[in-house]
Amino acid sequence: MANLGFIGLGVMGSEMVNRLLDKGHSITGYNRTRSKAEWLVKKGMKWADSPRAVVAAADVTFSMVTNSAALGAVANGADGFLAGMTKGKILVDMSTVSPAYSKEIAAKVREKGGDMLDAPVSGSVITLREGKLSVMVGGRRETFEKVKPLLNDIGPKVTYVGENGLALVMKIATNLSLAVQMLAFSEGVLIAEKSGITRETAVDVLTHSVIASPMVQYRGPSVLKMPDEAWFNVNMMQKDMVLALELGRQLDVPMPTTAVTNEFLTAARGMGMMEKDFAVLFDTLAQMSGVKR
Repeated sequence: MANLGFIGLGVMGSEMVNRLLDKGHSITGYNRTRSKAEWLVKKGMKWADSPRAVVAAADVTFSMVTNSAALGAVANGADGFLAGMTKGKILVDMSTVSPAYSKEIAAKVREKGGDMLDAPVSGSVITLREGKLSVMVGGRRETFEKVKPLLNDIGPKVTYVGENGLALVMKIATNLSLAVQMLAFSEGVLIAEKSGITRETAVDVLTHSVIASPMVQYRGPSVLKMPDEAWFNVNMMQKDMVLALELGRQLDVPMPTTAVTNEFLTAARGMGMMEKDFAVLFDTLAQMSGVKR
C-alpha cells in the first residue's frame, strides 16, 4: 500500500482514484468542486482542502487537470502543490498540457527537492474502466522506476518515453490522430448513407473493417447515439489540436489533416456543441451535408 495524493477529480481523475483505492492504496484527494468527489470520500479517500495539503500528506501525488492554465492554478500560490513540495516527494502530472510549461513546473519542483514526471494517458474512461489504458512517461528514469508499479495499477501499458516533456509530445502526437480519424470515419459514414446505405449498416461495416482502430471501434457507434456524458469534449480536443499545430510550427512539420480537423472542431463550437464529445464532428459534417442526426 502506498501513501498517495491526487489533484483533479474529474471524469478520468476520479476513475483513476477509484482504481487505486481498489488496489488498496491510501489516497488524499483534492478537487475544485468537492461535490464531484463525495463518492470517493465515501469509498475511503481522504479529503484535503488544497493542492498544497495533498502534497504535504502524500509521498507520491498525481495530478490531472484540463490545461496549462489549470496546472498553473494548482501548482502556484500559497495553496499550490509547489508550496507543499519537500525533499523526496514526487509529483506525477497526467494532464495534457504544453510540454514547455510542464518542464517549467518540473524545474520548480526540483528546486524544492522533489521530482516530477509528465505521464499523460491514451484512452478514454471506457478503456480506463476496462483496464486497457496506456500511460506515457517523461522525466528522470530513476523516478519513473519508483512509480511504475503505481502507474501499472492505473493502466497495464506503461512506457518510458524520455526526458521531461517528451511524454506530452507523444500524447499530442496520439491525440491529433483521434480527431482526424473521427472526421475521416464520419466522411465514410455520410457518403455511404447519402448513397442509400443505412447508417447502422455503414457503422457496422466500418467498425469491423481494416480501418477499425480501437478508437473507431469504441467511438464510431456514437454517430448512432452520442454518449450521455462526454468522454472527451470538443473544447478539450481542440486544446490538444492547437498544441499539435504549435509543435508542428516549431518543428517545421506540416500538419494538413490536423489543421483541417481543427477547423471542424471550431465549427462544432460555433454550432454550440463545445461541451459534447468530440464525436460530434459527425454532426458538424452531417449538417453541412444536409443529413439529420
